[in-house]
Amino acid sequence: MLRKTKKDNGSVGQKATNAAYFTLANGEKLYYEDTATGNDVLVMMHGWTSTHAVYDKPVELLKGKARCITYDHRGHGASKDANGDHVTMETLASDLHELLVGLSLDAVTLVGWSMGAGVAMTYLEMFGTERLRQVVLCDMTPKQLNDDEWKLGLYQGAFTAQDEANNAGKSFYQLYKEFAIGAMPKLKKVPGFLLRRPLKKRLATCDEGVLRSLSVSMKGQDHRGCFAGFDIPLSYFYAYPGSLFSPELASWYQQNVPSSYKSVRFDDATHMLIEEQPQKFADQLAALL
Repeated sequence: MLRKTKKDNGSVGQKATNAAYFTLANGEKLYYEDTATGNDVLVMMHGWTSTHAVYDKPVELLKGKARCITYDHRGHGASKDANGDHVTMETLASDLHELLVGLSLDAVTLVGWSMGAGVAMTYLEMFGTERLRQVVLCDMTPKQLNDDEWKLGLYQGAFTAQDEANNAGKSFYQLYKEFAIGAMPKLKKVPGFLLRRPLKKRLATCDEGVLRSLSVSMKGQDHRGCFAGFDIPLSYFYAYPGSLFSPELASWYQQNVPSSYKSVRFDDATHMLIEEQPQKFADQLAALL
């Protein structure tokens, strides 16, 4: 079920594209934007604490080449109030499925960055590839917690189950600050009192309960087995030298994906590669279509 909405000066932005709310089965609404034209369909999912706006520049660059659909996950951005359920990665994957079915989308190129890539992997395990043409994962590991046998998780192999247990005693702001610095290492040089305001402003666009729940849910995911029977093309876009995740993940996906595989390295990039290099990001997506 859809309800049209006009753009204004609020959090939904000011881009010249179709904006609407998609009503989920439980009555909650997800904000989404749809360029509406193009033979190829791209559905693009943002990361934890981010919004659909991370794709604004690539969507602008892809106009005339593909139909681009972006949306805000529950508890994020203009979907901040969609938070009535206990929100997990499985919840977000179900939301994606409802969106694809509700908009009658098939042969979709599914693009997920960071947590959005985790949603894509969860979706593949829950719903398979029937509605998809191909998948593009951007700078994300299939398993965040590192252990004696897995070193390709969060913080380039440094984050373990013990670190997750230790996080229980930290304030949520401190947890987010550590994540933000991990994603953008240059923030280490910014004095804490200057960093606090922009980070707090970002957190204010999201529902803290949803963020907490999703953080725990992501840490519990292990999608390494979901690629065993993969039957559509997979591409992996990654940052080099990277920040949150090791560039060596590109080789891991190549070794574990039986279907067609392509990796794209973004040199001199951090986890924020989409915002840092939007032209290359858009060009590489266009090359896949």
